[in-house]
Amino acid sequence: MLRASHIPPVATPALSVLKNSLIPTLSLSSSLSHPYKLSSFAPLHNFLPKTVPPNSSSISFKRFLPMLGPKASFSSGSGTGGGRELLVQHLLVKEDDLKLLLELQQRISGGGEDLSDLAVEYSLCPSKEEGGMLGWVRKGQMVPEFEKAAFSAPLNKVVRCKTKFGWHLLQVISEREESLLGEIQADELHEKIQDPTFAKEAQLIDVREPDEVARASLPGFEVLPLRQFGSWGPEVTTKFDPEKDTYVMCHHGMRSLQVAKWLQSQGFKRVFNVSGGIHAYAVRADPSIPTY
Repeated sequence: MLRASHIPPVATPALSVLKNSLIPTLSLSSSLSHPYKLSSFAPLHNFLPKTVPPNSSSISFKRFLPMLGPKASFSSGSGTGGGRELLVQHLLVKEDDLKLLLELQQRISGGGEDLSDLAVEYSLCPSKEEGGMLGWVRKGQMVPEFEKAAFSAPLNKVVRCKTKFGWHLLQVISEREESLLGEIQADELHEKIQDPTFAKEAQLIDVREPDEVARASLPGFEVLPLRQFGSWGPEVTTKFDPEKDTYVMCHHGMRSLQVAKWLQSQGFKRVFNVSGGIHAYAVRADPSIPTY
C-alpha cells in the first residue's frame, strides 16, 4: 500500500529521466546537476515537502517548479487540457538486472511489499528519494516505452517495461483530467478587468516583490512574492480554489509562468499567465500604469 508520505504534490526531478527533451527554465539560483541529463539544460527539482522547514524563504524556488511545457493561447481556447494525467511511481534497475526486477515484482505481488519501499532500496533513479514517485505526468512527457506502459496500466497494478535507461517497475496510483495552462495578452486582461464581476469570479495573483508592487500595481491582484514562496506555497490549495480561473502576473511574464505551471501541477484546472507581465499591460493597455 502506498503511504501518503510518498505522494508529493508535484513531479520529482526523476521525471526528467523519462523526458524526450528538456526545456530551458528560469531559477533564482544555479542549475542542479542530474545524472540522467538529456540536454544542456538542467532539470528542476520539483518535490515540495509536506512540511516546509524553518527559514524556508531562503530555499531555492527552483526546487518547487515543474518543467516548462507547451503554452496555450487564451484567446484561441487551445491548450493541453482534455486528456489524462497519471500519478506514477516507479523503480529502475539496469538492463542486465531483469532477474532482480522479476524478484522485486514478485515481492510486491506475492509478498505484499510496497513498490515505494523497494524503490528506496533498489532503484537507480533519483526518484528513489521520494519512494520512486514521479508525480503527475501526461502524454508527450515521457519516452515512448514508459508512456505506453503507464497509460495502458490498470490503476494500482504494478507492471514492467524496458526503456533505454533499463528495466522499470511502474504503478499508476491515480488519474485525473488534464488541466489547462493558458496565456492571456495584456489587452485581453484589460478588457476583462473592466467587467466588475471579473475580480469576483477569477483569482488574481501577483508574484512580484513588495517594492515592485509599490511602483506599479493592478487592482484585485493578491500579492504572493516569489521569494516568500516558502510561506505561502504549502497553503495555496486551501487559500485558493483550484476549480476557478486563476491569473498570474509578474513584471515581464517569466516568474509568473513558472508559478502558473506550478499551480497547474497542484491541481488548478485553468491557470493563465499574463503575457509580458505588468510592463506589457502598461505599454499596451493602460498608459496610466507606471513602467520600471
